Amino acid sequence: MPRQLHLNAFLMNTGHHEASWRLPESDPYAHVDLDHHVRLARTAERGTFDSLFLADGPQLWSSVAQRPAGALEPLTLLTALATATEHIGLIATASTSYNSPYNLARKFASLDIVSKGRAGWNIVTTAGAGAARNFGLDAEPAHAERYACAAEFLDVARLLWDSWEDDTVVADKAAGVWGDDARIHPPRHRGTYFRVEGALNVPRTPQGYPLLVQAGSSEDGKRFAARYAEAVFTAQQTLADARSFYADLKARTARAGRDPDHIKVLPGIVPVIGSTEAEARRLERVLEEHIVHEHGVGRLEELLRLAPGTLDLDGPLPDGLPSEDEIEGAKSRYTLIVELARRERLTVRQLVARLGGGRGHLTFTGTPEQVADTIGRWFAEGAADGFNIMPPVLPSGLETFVDEVVPILRARGLFRTEYGPRRTLRERYGLPRPANQHVTARTPGAAPAAALVRHP
Repeated sequence: MPRQLHLNAFLMNTGHHEASWRLPESDPYAHVDLDHHVRLARTAERGTFDSLFLADGPQLWSSVAQRPAGALEPLTLLTALATATEHIGLIATASTSYNSPYNLARKFASLDIVSKGRAGWNIVTTAGAGAARNFGLDAEPAHAERYACAAEFLDVARLLWDSWEDDTVVADKAAGVWGDDARIHPPRHRGTYFRVEGALNVPRTPQGYPLLVQAGSSEDGKRFAARYAEAVFTAQQTLADARSFYADLKARTARAGRDPDHIKVLPGIVPVIGSTEAEARRLERVLEEHIVHEHGVGRLEELLRLAPGTLDLDGPLPDGLPSEDEIEGAKSRYTLIVELARRERLTVRQLVARLGGGRGHLTFTGTPEQVADTIGRWFAEGAADGFNIMPPVLPSGLETFVDEVVPILRARGLFRTEYGPRRTLRERYGLPRPANQHVTARTPGAAPAAALVRHP
């Protein structure tokens, strides 16, 4: 089949623009409204998106004065959305730094079963001292240590998802045997960060494992992605940088012994769409006029490790900022923002406006045709396998993209017109169902017994 785009809807309360909640159309309480999220999920499904995605973190993200703060726990919310949708994938963010492998593996297995094979896990290591202090730590663990912990976490999670063979349940009523104990494989793991003894208390799921997604673009993040990730969410500001990242990650994946086509690169894009360029620019100006710059400056000073009051709103970023090696938090995002400001010679005020829409992701303002042109160009020129669509305002931004951009992509043969027979999220991403490692260890070359799995 011809190569086609993968589109993911990144949902964030009233929209990705920090001022979206101030618009007349916006509901300031949307972040805790299930009906709002059901409407968004059904809109994305109407647009035949591969998946929708919820970000998350175990801390209050920012000052509650700035924008709607906090969010419903994503696995809980996605379980509800699974019952309101039929096809679309459901990707939740969860931290390897502040969870245990057993509980999290069980939760994702449960979502995969409830959704009939549509679960995905955005794996994060969680930067920030605030989250660390919520879990009894004085400071966040070092960047490299967080990724080492994440690697062990993933290894244990896969052991847990494989702790039931596909045909463990025999349901032999006549013999009085419900399951075959010989097909249960407790991990009995003893590692540097985790000790996990017993098998999962949930059977192996329709997908075997959830779709494994990762969003770090640092050196540690790229090494981790090459080993584990099947989709990567990334922030890229230019076509050249995106092509470089894409080629590097595909090469790393090949060197890790994996098929490079089994990792999909999805840059974020914040599309500000108008029927004409003038209308799109007007919406962009309206959003920028509603930014409270004091909030943005404070957030920027925190990111850059500067004391409050350091930045001059109408001046450039100061010289002598820390190098990426000195940053233990979100390394790649730090570098992207500093390079953006230096490359385009932005004042702090201009940088705050640029970050207000997508926090470092590409913001594109134009007509539906121009948005489709940009997406198609990045896709054709080796910069992306698809995109993480980040509407600046919700629900209108997603509805406009589905109603006006998706038909153009379909007409150009770049995107599906229907979901078709591929039912699971893995199948939609062109990925195989992972073979159970215990079965392949016992019988080299054996295929996974997917047909033996029964899920209502």
